[in-house]
Amino acid sequence: MTVAAVLRNKGGTIISVREDTGVEEVVKLLADARIGAVPVLRDGAVVGVLSERDIVHELAAQGSAIVERTAAAAMTSPAITADPTMPVLAALSLMTQRRIRHLPVLDAGALVGFVSIGDLVKFRIDGIEAEAAALRSYIGSA
Repeated sequence: MTVAAVLRNKGGTIISVREDTGVEEVVKLLADARIGAVPVLRDGAVVGVLSERDIVHELAAQGSAIVERTAAAAMTSPAITADPTMPVLAALSLMTQRRIRHLPVLDAGALVGFVSIGDLVKFRIDGIEAEAAALRSYIGSA
């Protein structure tokens, strides 16, 4: 199974911000949408990811002044990305190795999705549960 399958299950909504969006606005967006990160765009291209972790790190380093700055000042850049054909296990491995929890998904450079480690784990668990149910059904019918 690939990242494209996760995106099909998840739906097509992508919440993103421009690099000149204020950090305070991003904090409100994250809280309102109950999400942990957003891709940061410049002219439609992904230039970074701004996560709760980034904001906390910058808050510790700069104090409350960070809320007056832009997403570009606090984001992780360059963004580590996936493409739709990437296997789910490869995406999980990449996220574990790089110690990140969110991946912008790019197809020919265009943002087509944004997945979290939770999205990928849920997809794997759903697949394992479906396989187990099919095996139980098969064994029960024999």
